[in-house]
Amino acid sequence: MRHNHKRVLVTGGAGFLGSHLCEHLLEQGHDVLCVDNFYTGSKRNIVHLLENRYFELLRHDITFPLYVEVDEIYNLACPASPIHYQNDPVQTTKVNVHGSINMLGLAKRIKAKILQASTSEVYGDPAIHPQPETYRGNVNCIGVRSCYDEGKRCAETLFFDYHRQHSMKIKVARIFNTYGSRMHLNDGRVVSNFIVQALKGKPITIYGDGYQSRSFCYVDDLIEGLISLMNTPDEVTGPVNLGNPGEFTILELAERVIELTNSNSEIRYEALPEDDPRQRQPDITLAREILNWEPKVPLEQGLNPTITYFEELIRSLA
Repeated sequence: MRHNHKRVLVTGGAGFLGSHLCEHLLEQGHDVLCVDNFYTGSKRNIVHLLENRYFELLRHDITFPLYVEVDEIYNLACPASPIHYQNDPVQTTKVNVHGSINMLGLAKRIKAKILQASTSEVYGDPAIHPQPETYRGNVNCIGVRSCYDEGKRCAETLFFDYHRQHSMKIKVARIFNTYGSRMHLNDGRVVSNFIVQALKGKPITIYGDGYQSRSFCYVDDLIEGLISLMNTPDEVTGPVNLGNPGEFTILELAERVIELTNSNSEIRYEALPEDDPRQRQPDITLAREILNWEPKVPLEQGLNPTITYFEELIRSLA
């Protein structure tokens, strides 16, 4: 008998974060049910887990109800990069709203604890810096990114209403920029973009002047934060910011990637997309206090295995 083992459902489990979460949960001795419709997730991310007798894979779209028996639910299902969530904005809103209603309904029926993977995008283009959980945000509700920003905000509303109305055990994590192996090759996010461009010797594309800032959290640190939040006492609901407070300009990131890949790529500047935030940095005071959590992996240390992953991926697709 495995000690303290739980049955855990991970929606979006074949995605970048979801696959790492499944892996960590299995290492902790839990049964894991990975649910994914493979819109942006990939079997490549979880193929190494399929032989594990405690891992199960189900192809399913959570905008439709799901009937399973589990103890905990991590709701990660949603395209997370602008390219993917803007490709089908109506479906993006649906997975955030209908998907959350379906997962909350499931959690209510089986009395499971449920965690929502929310996002720093709920802060929009922030007017205060860094962003604490008390900040209510500066979001354009009719912009091209609002299917994701407002979808995630509405999901948070649903989680707290279910908590208040039905006394459900909820956790809400606001995830800031995260990077690492298994990021989508063409997801348009800045770390993967720069690495792929540098490895292929193409110009590094910077949108805007390159002085907008981002904070980059390595995937292992982020997953540890999610699991720590799930394991807090029931009265802890969040929202809790999870991210790395170390701040870098986009230009600094580009220069670091060029250096680590030994690339000859030049930097090319293009126009800044609509509603692209100028600054993004988490205030993680709450995570430090409640979870005793903070990121441990510095940017360069995390970039090296990420670069190796993309080198191997590009080689395998050649």
